[in-house]
Amino acid sequence: MNQFTTEIVQALVQKQDITEVFRSHLETAVNSLLATELTEFLDYEKYDRIGFNSGNSRNGSYERSLKTEFGELTIQIPRDRNGEFKQQTVAPYKRTNDTLEETVIHLFKKGITMSEISSLIEKMYGHHYTPQTISNMTKAVSETVAAFNNRTLYNRYVCVYLDATYIAVRRDTVSKEAVYIAVGIREDGSKEVLAYTIAPTESAYNWNELLKELKERGVEDVLLFISDGLKGMVDAIQTVFPKAQYQTCLVHVARNISHKVRVEDRQAICDDFKTIYKAASKEKGQKALDTFCDTWKKAYPKVVNSLTDNAFLLTFYDFPKDIWRSIYSTNLIESFNKQIKKYTKRKEQFPNEESLERFLVTQFEDYNQRFATRCHVGFNKARSELTEIFEKLYVPAE
Repeated sequence: MNQFTTEIVQALVQKQDITEVFRSHLETAVNSLLATELTEFLDYEKYDRIGFNSGNSRNGSYERSLKTEFGELTIQIPRDRNGEFKQQTVAPYKRTNDTLEETVIHLFKKGITMSEISSLIEKMYGHHYTPQTISNMTKAVSETVAAFNNRTLYNRYVCVYLDATYIAVRRDTVSKEAVYIAVGIREDGSKEVLAYTIAPTESAYNWNELLKELKERGVEDVLLFISDGLKGMVDAIQTVFPKAQYQTCLVHVARNISHKVRVEDRQAICDDFKTIYKAASKEKGQKALDTFCDTWKKAYPKVVNSLTDNAFLLTFYDFPKDIWRSIYSTNLIESFNKQIKKYTKRKEQFPNEESLERFLVTQFEDYNQRFATRCHVGFNKARSELTEIFEKLYVPAE
């Protein structure tokens, strides 16, 4: 039985907290490793005569603290006289171990406020951290933000969903701002958040800027864009991706219709509208649209006109039937946005845009990791048909 095991047994017998045993031995181990590092660097043991007149030597140490889940360690960082030694055991300026930082970042991802995180960490680890200190820990995510925004994107996407959600952020005063998000699905059915941007309001101009960014970062071929039908969106898309098709979200269209009719007519008109995107083919979908217009044009002419003027209701029928359910609405991205909003409700507001970006990218990275190897429903069956569409639409120039 070694000394470590003996001390643990004694602590258990005496009903003492064994955390201190772990803390003490961890502190000894770290300091021993630091001393060994310097010995390896100088290439001679302490007090060894070959060190005399070697051109460099030990020069004492300086003390640092390192907070861990076992308690605070007192670390002795050794120095050499020439100032050339750079230890690798404890990262420079690091005051906490990775476990604690990962805990803070995990809580941050879940929308827990800085004050709440500070209180939780104190209960979990026995150390008091101010909300500002916790905020500084989350700044470790800033490198991830930069990497996310600068990564090269895949060159080909079957469809790209565009949607904005509103989150409160402070710029002198607090106001909800639009977070523009683009989610793409590849030929193999894998999904990823492609890019995002933040602006005070949603506009086609800002969407156009985001689409240009996608192009600059490597996206070349897109078959279909799906969005909620914001005015000017089609022009914004076709300016950057002229060969791509566009589908307006039919769920949004249905919601708009329900707000423009009497309550007693709402169920009937919405049921009739469903027949348009539940048809077995594009021809039958067009027939259902014609029937809908004939049925309701007298009672609600403006509603009918809004449909007859919309050339992007039935675009999804031009694609393989296996993916129709996924591409006639923006439900895929809206459900993701709802998840983000659920976490932001606890925060009430973000103190600045940088803090909001750190939070968003942690959500996007989690999403991308979860769905990088999963095939979205229907896309595996439709893969060969989608490849044919790509080849017909994007014929290489000779």
